[in-house]
Amino acid sequence: MKQENSTNQDELFSSFIYEEQTHMAEQELSAFVGAVWEMFGPEQARLSTADWLDESDLMDGPPRSTSRDWHAVTIAASARLATRLNAMLDRR
Repeated sequence: MKQENSTNQDELFSSFIYEEQTHMAEQELSAFVGAVWEMFGPEQARLSTADWLDESDLMDGPPRSTSRDWHAVTIAASARLATRLNAMLDRR
């Protein structure tokens, strides 16, 4: 019974961490995409959403890690946006 209690507590803790990290990621993505939409329009917001999700997949660490640096994901996606915008300017 004691082992079962410990397992349940571990699962609850893991679930809590996963939910917390998911919430933080959603907030970070939403803020980033909202800013891109406001500054550069819907097409860049759509492309930047894909960039952010790609960068999230590339992030080191297991998905259920207790700490993920979502700001680093946003910085990497911002760098992709800057590269894309600079390429557009260079073509003009």
